[in-house]
Amino acid sequence: MILPIYLYGHPILRKVTKDISPDYSDLKTLLDNMFETMYKADGVGLAAPQIGKEDRILVIDLNPYVKDDPELKDFKKVFINAYIIERDGEEIESEEGCLSVPKIHEKVLRKNKIRIQYLDENFHPYEEVYEGLKARVIQHEYDHLEGVLFVDHLSGIRKQMIRSKLNKMLRGEVDCSYKIKTASRK
Repeated sequence: MILPIYLYGHPILRKVTKDISPDYSDLKTLLDNMFETMYKADGVGLAAPQIGKEDRILVIDLNPYVKDDPELKDFKKVFINAYIIERDGEEIESEEGCLSVPKIHEKVLRKNKIRIQYLDENFHPYEEVYEGLKARVIQHEYDHLEGVLFVDHLSGIRKQMIRSKLNKMLRGEVDCSYKIKTASRK
């Protein structure tokens, strides 16, 4: 089932998420719905707050980038109760967009390497290191679990330059090709 994506200004996007337990009700259905919603919106990552949940869950599928980087083939993952425990390497600036901040793309600085602890959909624990685009997308989605949006990483001048677009979003004046829930329609 395709779920509405919560947009900039909605309070759920500013909440720090909570860990979930193995007895979480209908987890498989939720994960299936998250992937389906993400695909419908042409995204490569989606975090639970973006669909109105305060749960520490995110999904990623980097297959759309396989033409640019064959190593991304089959990089489709679920991260439950994820915690980035180390950010390392060079800071790289690259353009990002977000399903919760539609039609805005800005350059964001992020570390090129991360170490993350998480559980998969079967609650098996992992501690892994990711670099490059994998690290960037995971950090972007992870920010959602911490109540942070990519626009929060922008300089004051860049934020000022997109302020009118963000204000329109706050008023619900947004045109999307996917189901949305705006701050004005809580």
